[in-house]
Amino acid sequence: METYPSIDTRLISAPIIAFDKLDGSNIRAEWSRKNGFTKFGTRRRLLDPNEKPFGEAIEIIRNKYEEQLTAIFQKQRYERATAFFEFYGEKSFAGFHEDETHTVTLFDLHVYKKGILPAKDFLKLFEDKVEIPKILFEGIPTKDFVEAVKTSTLDGMTFEGAVCKGGLDNRRRPITFKVKSYAWLDRLKNKFGDNEELYKKLL
Repeated sequence: METYPSIDTRLISAPIIAFDKLDGSNIRAEWSRKNGFTKFGTRRRLLDPNEKPFGEAIEIIRNKYEEQLTAIFQKQRYERATAFFEFYGEKSFAGFHEDETHTVTLFDLHVYKKGILPAKDFLKLFEDKVEIPKILFEGIPTKDFVEAVKTSTLDGMTFEGAVCKGGLDNRRRPITFKVKSYAWLDRLKNKFGDNEELYKKLL
């Protein structure tokens, strides 16, 4: 099963689509034309459906996305694909989750032999068909856009910030970078600043 790559924080002056950065944990689900969705995992390991809280994601994905994604993947004649979801609840923060109701939202797709879809291809497949993060901005990222994310004044943004996705780089990989809000960074520092190793990992 494919693993989601790290997202850079270096701004790139190229056309992008900025999506709301949902504050949760990365969950992946592997689909094949022969067997459908059979493998589920966190970012780095397979999931046990009985573990808390991440095991909940399996049933949520099946109920919320399986039918629609299967139809889309079959129409595209994919052999295999890994869908990436954000798992979160109202009180989730920096990958930590409370005992509450959780949900998942599809935010990216890796297609076998093609790689992760560029932003425009992702939208073409999924916009208005399944739930994806809100689109916050389209175009070349300006200083005003970056400042609006950092100060939490960008329309439609929740709390953490924005993930910006563009076309392909010179290695044929999608251009992706993130911008985080000052409020989210301050909360992270206040909560985990005394643990430098954990703070840097969550950052």
